[in-house]
Amino acid sequence: MTYVITEACIQAAMCTAVCPVDCIYDAGDHFIINPEECIDCGLCNPECPVDAIYPDYQLPEEMEHYKTKAAEFDYSGMEPAF
Repeated sequence: MTYVITEACIQAAMCTAVCPVDCIYDAGDHFIINPEECIDCGLCNPECPVDAIYPDYQLPEEMEHYKTKAAEFDYSGMEPAF
């Protein structure tokens, strides 16, 4: 399991502050979690003020493309957000 950030993200950065492995990146329009780095701790989820973060198994069907986006995103050469 990993966590997925969806379109509701307002980039408030509370999630990045609690991530112990710095796996949250700035994808421009919203933050994105690198599924290869995420350790599934869940600390980010309750910090999101707009409920934009879901465990991948609870991701609403209409938001599945965010899971695909996170898996296919090019993280090379990027630093984690904040």
